[in-house]
Amino acid sequence: MHSDKLKNYVPPFISNTRTYTEIYSSQGNEFDTLDECMADLMLQFNIDTATWALDIYEKSLGIVTNHTKELDYRRSVIKSKDRGTGKFNSVMLKLVCDSFTNGNVEVTYNGIITVKFNAIRGIPPNLNDLKDVVEQIKPAYKILQYIFIYLTWDEFNNYNKSFDDWDTLNLSWDKFETYKE
Repeated sequence: MHSDKLKNYVPPFISNTRTYTEIYSSQGNEFDTLDECMADLMLQFNIDTATWALDIYEKSLGIVTNHTKELDYRRSVIKSKDRGTGKFNSVMLKLVCDSFTNGNVEVTYNGIITVKFNAIRGIPPNLNDLKDVVEQIKPAYKILQYIFIYLTWDEFNNYNKSFDDWDTLNLSWDKFETYKE
C-alpha cells in the first residue's frame, strides 16, 4: 500500500526500475507495519478496546492482574475502580455497578444500600468481582444487599405454556428461573 505512494514521489523511469521497486516495496511494508502498530496503540487508549494495555491500567489503579479472567471482566473492574474514586454515594455506586452489568442497575438507600440488577436475570457471572470492588469503595459501616430478578409466577402464567411445552424446552432449574421470551 505505501510502496505505491512512495513510487509517486519520483519519476516513472526511476520508480519502475527493479532496484527502486524492491526498495519501495521493503519500505512500504515497514510503513504498513507501522500503521498497524499505530492503530493498535490507538485502541489501547480506550478501556473498551484495550487488550495488552489492560495490564497498565490495572497496575495504575492497584488492581491485581489476573490473565485468566476474560477481557470484558477485566475492563469492567478497571472502569468501576476508575469511577469509584471520590466521595461515596449512590450515584458513584450506580456507575460502578453499571460498568459491571452493562447498565440498568437500581441503587437505593434506606439505612441499607440495595443494589437491584434490572437488566440481568439471576446472578451476574462476575458478581464476585463486583462485590470486591464495591467493598473497596464503600465505607465499612454501610450494609449492602444485592437483589436479583428471577422468573415470577405471574410471568410464568402469562407465557400460557402447558407443562409439556415447558418440558420440551429442556431447561435446567437455573435456566428456568432466568427464562425470558
